[in-house]
Amino acid sequence: MTNLSSTKLAAYLEKFVLTEEKKSLALFPPEETVTKIDHLTINSIDIPIYINEFWTSKQRQASSIHEISYRACFKPQLPRFFIELMTREGDIVYDPFSGRGTTVIEAGLMNRRVISNDINPLSRILAYPRFFPPKIDDLKSRLSNITIGHNVKADIDLSMFYHPSTESEIVSIRNYLDKRKKEATEDYFDWWVRMVAINRLTGHSTGFFSVYTLPPNQAVSQESQAQINEKRNQKPPYRDTKKIILRKSVSLLRNLSLIQIQNLYRAGSTGKFFNRDARQTFEIQDDSVQLIVTSPPFLDVVQYSNDNWLRCWFNKIDDKEIASKITMCKKIEDWSAVMLAAFHEFHRILRPGGWLCFEVGEIRDGKVKLDEIIAPIGVEAGLKCEGILINLQKFTKTSNIWGVKNNDKGTNTNRIAIFRKK
Repeated sequence: MTNLSSTKLAAYLEKFVLTEEKKSLALFPPEETVTKIDHLTINSIDIPIYINEFWTSKQRQASSIHEISYRACFKPQLPRFFIELMTREGDIVYDPFSGRGTTVIEAGLMNRRVISNDINPLSRILAYPRFFPPKIDDLKSRLSNITIGHNVKADIDLSMFYHPSTESEIVSIRNYLDKRKKEATEDYFDWWVRMVAINRLTGHSTGFFSVYTLPPNQAVSQESQAQINEKRNQKPPYRDTKKIILRKSVSLLRNLSLIQIQNLYRAGSTGKFFNRDARQTFEIQDDSVQLIVTSPPFLDVVQYSNDNWLRCWFNKIDDKEIASKITMCKKIEDWSAVMLAAFHEFHRILRPGGWLCFEVGEIRDGKVKLDEIIAPIGVEAGLKCEGILINLQKFTKTSNIWGVKNNDKGTNTNRIAIFRKK
């Protein structure tokens, strides 16, 4: 649908109606399922605001391949909504702040070409392997060939997280992958093992390598884990790392169809995966991208080093160095300046008529609405703001849409500023 016009988009969003099977779950009663429309005036520009339940986690259940934990990521239904509406097969879909790769994975499943970028090197480690799903029997064979040493210790103290035998297995797998990388012999199976392993490092069930700890999208410090162990009167039990990797792999692949696997292979083989500043992606050609769907780093909300130090250790990445490169602005003015430079780059690479869907959240208890801040920034960069879409994800009606805070009163919102290159 690359010939989608501004008028057609507005008409589609205004008349959007929940499907019959979703009406029982609707935020609004069936007779009120059409979109609520508000307006916002910024710098004398009228911007329509479309408020509805445009997608839910119940709608078109997301592929199991997405089930990789990562802090501050959106659901796959979000990029799917815009990919279906604004692109056709073969178009390029780009995410400049790719995170775990939700946008590009979803685009790959839908037979679009992909470009992924994130200044965080973990992003490529998390996203790229999932374009090449392995056969479980072949993966099992590869794992069996990894030699596990005995009494192998990590170069840092991890005793509060792992049983000594589990630690030996983790370090052995880490050493194997590091050797393959240095010898330039890594293949799809190695990349897959690495990706799954760093997602099993810590968690709060027997499906992880560690003793009970925080959810897997953030790693607590060694000191904090020791306190958790003392409070819960727990010691790290033995975990069979190879079995856990296999079990998670089966889960990730459980509902992939043959066509989706073929689409992923095609997208991964032709895709581009960068670790660059989103303001300086000179490798991407002018006027080449049909759709950008992304969510930027917000105002010092997520602390990279605190969340990712253990994943970085496994991959021999300097977490402090990476954290220093990631945009973590405390002031709106600084954040806006960074985003303006990024938007100029987005304008360069978008096709004429191409789209940018920029998901932002409410910051600092709803006192800062980044959708209202980003709209004039996009306009200044030469794009047209076609509107702001607010997707209400919980099924609780509220009389004051703009006063709703995420996760408050049962209501959670996605706010997406929609831009188009003239």
